[in-house]
Amino acid sequence: MTANILDGKAIAKEIREEAKIEADDLKSRGVHPGLATLLVGEDPASQIYVRNKHKACAEAGIDSWNHVLPKESSTQDVAKKVRELNADPKVHAILVQLPLPPQVDAETVLTLMDPAKDADGFHIMNLGRLLAAKDISELTGGKHPLPLPCTPHGVIKLIEKTGTSLKGRNALVIGRSLIVGKPAALLLMAHHATVTIAHSRTQDLKAACLRADILVAATGKARMITGGMIQPGAVVIDVGINRLPDGSLCGDVDFEAAKSVAGWITPVPGGVGPMTIAMLLKNTIALARGARPA
Repeated sequence: MTANILDGKAIAKEIREEAKIEADDLKSRGVHPGLATLLVGEDPASQIYVRNKHKACAEAGIDSWNHVLPKESSTQDVAKKVRELNADPKVHAILVQLPLPPQVDAETVLTLMDPAKDADGFHIMNLGRLLAAKDISELTGGKHPLPLPCTPHGVIKLIEKTGTSLKGRNALVIGRSLIVGKPAALLLMAHHATVTIAHSRTQDLKAACLRADILVAATGKARMITGGMIQPGAVVIDVGINRLPDGSLCGDVDFEAAKSVAGWITPVPGGVGPMTIAMLLKNTIALARGARPA
């Protein structure tokens, strides 16, 4: 068996094209979707991530503004800017680029954000709605749909592209971070999968993996998941991205070994990564569509 490759770049391109159509439709009705990013400091990786987000916004016809604060900024300084963005009617979505400098309390900053402008879906109220949902329709329907965490939402979109029904399937999420692992597990449950979360203290991880019809790896450990840990025919979504000593990139899954066992698998790079920005655009559109009148 040779796995089908889930081309995240191609799938993200489709979603970005959809976002442009939706943005154009909103603008024809007088609503100009707008995303504001807030970058504190000069971290090179964060600068690249923010630049890529604004490039994607421009291509999709979404207005965007990047606000940069000095790395010495206090929690109060960052909080003041968040309040300004909350009050700006042109801004429909706010993204605070993480990580923040150590002297800035990220929890305080994220909690101050208007939940109705939460581009990343990490506000405690939005995470609470995600936790409470029994079905995905509770999150995506209605006048004010929930902004879903971008990377986990991208994971779900990739799984959907395989044609695999999640209902009743055994899904394993390896990793329990608030950015990927926990929200990915909640989204899988909202699609009625039977979900297990594994982590660094899980006993007999191999056995848990071999039971999984869908395996989502988000451990941050290069090639931790070997081919012998994968159920034949499983859908394998590799969220990890790790730099090896030779400078090359790899995921949390041993791709070469796994692709001879899995039914579907994402490559690294080119799998989950491109989906994150694509889902950010979709969140911005959804927040603009449901925005309260100024």
